[in-house]
Amino acid sequence: MGVGCDTCHGADHTTAADAAKAKIPTPETCGQCHQTQVEQFSHGKHALAWTAMKAMPTFHYQPMALTEGMKGCGACHQIGLKSPEEIAQLRREGNNFGIASCDACHTRHTFSVAEARQPQACETCHMGFDHPQWEMYEGSKMGVRYQLKQLGVLPKSAAAPTCQTCHMEDGNHEVRTAWGFLAVRLPLPEDKQWATDQVTILQALGVLDPDGKPTPRLDAVKAADVARLTQADWQVQRDKMLKTCEQCHSADFSRQQLQQSDDMIRQSDHLMAEAIRTVAGLYRDGILKKPANYAYAFPDVLTFHDAPTVIEQKLFVMMMEHRMRCFQGSFHSNPDYATWYGWSEMQRDLTEINELAAQMRQAAHASTAVSAKQ
Repeated sequence: MGVGCDTCHGADHTTAADAAKAKIPTPETCGQCHQTQVEQFSHGKHALAWTAMKAMPTFHYQPMALTEGMKGCGACHQIGLKSPEEIAQLRREGNNFGIASCDACHTRHTFSVAEARQPQACETCHMGFDHPQWEMYEGSKMGVRYQLKQLGVLPKSAAAPTCQTCHMEDGNHEVRTAWGFLAVRLPLPEDKQWATDQVTILQALGVLDPDGKPTPRLDAVKAADVARLTQADWQVQRDKMLKTCEQCHSADFSRQQLQQSDDMIRQSDHLMAEAIRTVAGLYRDGILKKPANYAYAFPDVLTFHDAPTVIEQKLFVMMMEHRMRCFQGSFHSNPDYATWYGWSEMQRDLTEINELAAQMRQAAHASTAVSAKQ
């Protein structure tokens, strides 16, 4: 194709002595030949991965090797676009890599389209604690059928969708979903109980204050595009997914399956909201004191593992591991994840949180009684 080293790395590096002059590619470099794909990517959620990571309130608490060093969160979130200032800072810190984005899926230096089309290309990032989509897909009937195709057991003509079939329709690099990463949306649902539960969850995400008013963190959620904020935005993504599903299934079946998964969000939200309200009550009654780094006297699930108490650690796991698995398992047609790693674990979390709260209230009452006697 007439592409040489200097096409991507520039012509300034000519000898072993001046290797530092070699430029490290960015998406703009790839856009010289692949403008359509880079433009699609830049409008999608993967392009915002770096922004989303840095928007987390306790992001800076982690060792730099995990974030900017890309040994942890940064290893996957490096796919996101970075500003020239961020790239310059990474280079000053000695990290010249992780800025190309495209090579997260088209790994260098083959940059294979065939590689990026395999579902295994998604496995490195979409697995584990809060987004085990790979494990869900791999164990679903769709994933099993695709593995059998790879092994030659099923013919190449057998219907077996990959991650890319459903999330990159016709090769579109935008990659967006109706519910977004956190399964919260605006406008709120018409179901009054569900709407109330979603408000509680939005408060625990810190985008609404304890009185239900928008906070500055809402701007970060908008910037990271982790939620659909209008009915129109949500509907566009839902219609795209229905069209994809109907390549293999009837329209009625496709619509029913997605609606059932919507309902699992509703059901899991009710458990989640009850747990949040239990912990919020401890703040309200002065049993839990507001940490210095909290904006409000209210649980903040986005502090992740940096949550200050055991009961809030349990709340974080319930939200970011088990609730995610409940609805993600439903959408990925994996009954085990939806039930045992999701719904069942949420029920257990809620029981433990209620019991811990009762113990904390009992201890606080006993302490008050002792103080009164003294």
